[in-house]
Amino acid sequence: MFKKVLIANRGEIALRVICACKELGVRTVAVYSEADRNSLHVRFADEAVCIGPAKSALSYLDIPSVISAAEITNVDAIHPGYGFLSENADFAEVCELSNIRFIGPRPEVTRLMGVKDKARTAMAAAGVPVLAGSDGVLKSPEEAEKMAGQIGYPVILKASAGGGGRGMRIVREPAELAGLFAQAQQEAGAAFSSPDVYLEKYVEAPRHIEFQVLADQYGNVEVFPERECSIQRRHQKLGEESPSPKVTAELRARVAASLREALHAVGYTNAGTVEFLMDENGELYFIEVNARIQVEHPVTEFITGVDLVKGQILAASGARMDEILSGPVRIHGHAIECRINAENPETFAPSPGRITALNIPGGMGVRVDTAAYSDCVIPPYYDSLVAKLITHGRDRAEAIARMHRALEMFVVEGISTSIPLHQQIMADPDFQAGNFDTNFISRFLAARETASKR
Repeated sequence: MFKKVLIANRGEIALRVICACKELGVRTVAVYSEADRNSLHVRFADEAVCIGPAKSALSYLDIPSVISAAEITNVDAIHPGYGFLSENADFAEVCELSNIRFIGPRPEVTRLMGVKDKARTAMAAAGVPVLAGSDGVLKSPEEAEKMAGQIGYPVILKASAGGGGRGMRIVREPAELAGLFAQAQQEAGAAFSSPDVYLEKYVEAPRHIEFQVLADQYGNVEVFPERECSIQRRHQKLGEESPSPKVTAELRARVAASLREALHAVGYTNAGTVEFLMDENGELYFIEVNARIQVEHPVTEFITGVDLVKGQILAASGARMDEILSGPVRIHGHAIECRINAENPETFAPSPGRITALNIPGGMGVRVDTAAYSDCVIPPYYDSLVAKLITHGRDRAEAIARMHRALEMFVVEGISTSIPLHQQIMADPDFQAGNFDTNFISRFLAARETASKR
């Protein structure tokens, strides 16, 4: 087991890793920017090192600064959390060269998974279902037009090195393709330093389903029950739950078997998430692999009782899967997560500032992951996430009821938050019935705007 781990992140995920390390008897080192000097992850780590000014490019994304902090504090390993350097294969490689264990997949695997068209090819080769599309990067609009004609419109252009909706364009007819191809390339190049794009069949009203995975260094891969992530706005998730209301036990088992084979074949290690789209017929199709822990990992922890962050640390330290897990993974009840963001719930405009009063809900089946406290400042430089509110129940209805109650008891004053939006979503009949897809929020907001004008 490691003696000391540096957490190359901030906020609630840094605290989450500190908690896991403390339970394992591992000392921790926090790194922080000047804007985060008074943050809780700095207070609760055993040691803390300032690595630069507020801008993330000069602090949390500055590889030499992070490695220097690791070397002067003599750590055995670095946990990257999510975001920032978590899927940066160059960073993982520098860690290896510095004789520091990177708590995540190996650099070559992260690099493979980060190139979406190559990840797609690797998954298809192992029998994981993929959407009809191009075999690799498209070289020209003419090649894209030929492929689109073969698979049928609508199609979607995607950045090969991308994510988060950037470098994506939906093409509904041939006349649009050349212009949208150029736009997708331009946006991909600006966002990811690579203009490469590929093409897939577009699913009009999909559900977004993902599978948590954890792999040791000996070829053993565990695939956890799926998470439903269809409540999202502009490809950014607002809430998640597990299990999905639409995934059957047979489908779950079939996908899990194909993923074990695929991830074993590419030599995947540590935690990751494999994302899928579900079409109107209930079939799943591979989208991408996120080679890190996810924001929404607590819903999986709630229904399985498995500490995934501890699992990451144990796997990276050389533990086998039977040492990480106490037995077979089973589903116990239902869990829902709401992301509480510092933003206007009507306009979604960011709302940084000082929290003047804070009440964290509790009670049976309620978990809150946060680094916020009364009188803390939510800075404008980073992600707007203030807290993750997670509830667990015997079934989906009880998890929703507990979320209703917890949202009512969650008080954040001094800034605007997304709490009112989540309260409205929880009360929506379609959401309560499990009848939704990735277009749910667009329809929901349009209906809310219409109602407000009456």
